[in-house]
Amino acid sequence: MKVVVLGAGVIGVTSAWYLTQAGHEVTVVDRQPAAALETSFANGGQISVSHAEPWANPHAPLRALAWLPREDAPLLFRLRRDAALLDWSWRFLRECTPQRTRSNIQRILSLALYSRRQLQTLRNATGLTYDHLERGILHVYTDRREFATAIRAAAVMREFGCERRTVSVDECLAIEPALTPARSLLVGGDYNREDESGDAHLFTQRLADLCGSHGVVFRYGMTIEGLHLRNGKIDRLATTSGEEIRGDIYVAALGSYTPLLLRPLGLRLPVYPAKGYSATIALGEDSIAPQVSLTDDGHKLVFSRLGQRLRIAGTAEFNGYNTELNHVRCQALISRASQFFPELRPAGPPEFWCGLRPATPSNVPLIGRTSITNLYLNTGHGTLGWTMACGSGAALADIISGRTPEPAFTFLDSL
Repeated sequence: MKVVVLGAGVIGVTSAWYLTQAGHEVTVVDRQPAAALETSFANGGQISVSHAEPWANPHAPLRALAWLPREDAPLLFRLRRDAALLDWSWRFLRECTPQRTRSNIQRILSLALYSRRQLQTLRNATGLTYDHLERGILHVYTDRREFATAIRAAAVMREFGCERRTVSVDECLAIEPALTPARSLLVGGDYNREDESGDAHLFTQRLADLCGSHGVVFRYGMTIEGLHLRNGKIDRLATTSGEEIRGDIYVAALGSYTPLLLRPLGLRLPVYPAKGYSATIALGEDSIAPQVSLTDDGHKLVFSRLGQRLRIAGTAEFNGYNTELNHVRCQALISRASQFFPELRPAGPPEFWCGLRPATPSNVPLIGRTSITNLYLNTGHGTLGWTMACGSGAALADIISGRTPEPAFTFLDSL
């Protein structure tokens, strides 16, 4: 079948790869001049199955309220007259019960574990390189209550197949010696040896090149104006340039912008943009920087080594489709990095970036067929876009091809 994929971020490109491997004729449409130039451009760089606990959990509402006055808060809701945000927030609160949190962890883990295996298979088969490291991810904690909560969460994840091992401060330093100057800050950690890190932008662009060599057509620089219905199906895709693109199947993988495109068709997706920030630091020859990817749960930040660069990323700001850099939130990344790594010795000033991550209230992505029979979704992955990308693309290709996907995940039957 002719499949038109909307979006050339990591989700759209992995979808295109697995669809073409399944024998479909694939065209990818994106407004940017190349792949992975928006949300996939400078993210945290983690394949973090061990980070599967959703934002919506029993502790989240009180924390969010406490953080409201702080401009540098890890999770920041901008109070605004926004019906979509109000609806999303109400749904978010409903997901914060212990029962729903446990169910969401199970679904996220099922897809994430499958996705990590798919990534490893793809890398072994193609030889793709993207500054990746297979040294695991170490979560560190600086608050004893948060550490106690994490121990319980890790036990749930082990129950569902993710080996997140609780470790002492001494074990944290043995895993990542660069943390030694910050010893007094730490109260413990947990470690998943199977997790990975790497440059998602580089991965996506190189996979897009590989897709092109396998016959996938990329139509860059084309802004989508809308999808047109005829007899209950998508008939064509219209662009602002006046060109129309037709296919048998359409896959909406536009991240946070997917709801805006589909709303005129009567589809209301529970997806809202969560603005995340990152700083990329060029490292000098004498820099003392981590080699193991780290997650600082207290500040909702990650640290990933990308060759001679260090990527610091995280936080979530709910402020609509605003993509302006906030100086206070940018500096919060650098301040925390300086606390953990006082001998970082950068080779130049940091490069700041922000992007809109498509978040569902449950953190469970939307993958599968909509009520419009030839329109499929692959969106809503939140902070786990790259972690879930290969599994999401492979599962979607199975669904479109009439096969049952492997992971025990609730795929859409219609929406």
